[in-house]
Amino acid sequence: MNTVTMNVNKIPELYFECENVNPDTFAGKKAAEIAALKGYQGKKISTLGEYFTITGDAGATAADTKIVINGDCTKMKYIGAKMSAGEVVVNSSTDMYTGSWMTGGKLLIKGNVHSFCGLAMKGGEFTVEGNAGNYLGAAYRGDWRGMSGGVLRVKGNAGSDVATFMIGGELIVEGDVDIHIGTHMEGGKIIVKGNANRRVGGQMVKGEIYVFGNINVMMPGYKYKDEVDLEVDGTKAKFIEYIGDLGERHPKKKGEMVYGKLYMKK
Repeated sequence: MNTVTMNVNKIPELYFECENVNPDTFAGKKAAEIAALKGYQGKKISTLGEYFTITGDAGATAADTKIVINGDCTKMKYIGAKMSAGEVVVNSSTDMYTGSWMTGGKLLIKGNVHSFCGLAMKGGEFTVEGNAGNYLGAAYRGDWRGMSGGVLRVKGNAGSDVATFMIGGELIVEGDVDIHIGTHMEGGKIIVKGNANRRVGGQMVKGEIYVFGNINVMMPGYKYKDEVDLEVDGTKAKFIEYIGDLGERHPKKKGEMVYGKLYMKK
């Protein structure tokens, strides 16, 4: 695997849109060609070379390409967005839309990510070592298709509206989450290893939500079903199982109603 190293040499005055910073776009290009790739800063069209010192050539394909980014990326958007293969490592925090619309590959952020990251993710592995903002793994504004595949892990806390319209995949938050998690959920798995504030699984139709800590206020549309022994993300424990959201229309499978499942660690 060939490695392209990008060192931040200038902080953008506004926010620099790094849609071209992914292995798919870099594949087959020399360092000078990568530096010439375009990106927006407000209305201005700039090049990657204006904000990064770039060394190393990309591999022949996305799968053969690794990107390592050093320096302050807190005003850089869309890093790793739409990547399908390869690897991206960012030794910094990043701004909005990081890892959104991913279909494959590995993306590691060694800091925090802002809101609207991992939107409509379809595949791959996206790991955030710090905290995440609002609308993590959710649908794009106006769409009903949120995260549908892959694994998105946040080792810190996450904000509100996490995994809205989630239809597949696995999202793990090792810390706490704020309100509205798994709203309109129709598939997939959410694991919260800390506490959840309120409105967990509102209007959920299918899928699974696991909460290891406390839920501040339980949604009224959930009904107790059972206590079960489970292994969740490497932890074996007894969980209280609820079904819901009972206020929603639910499909039938083999004549039985299919509900979303909410598990609370006992």
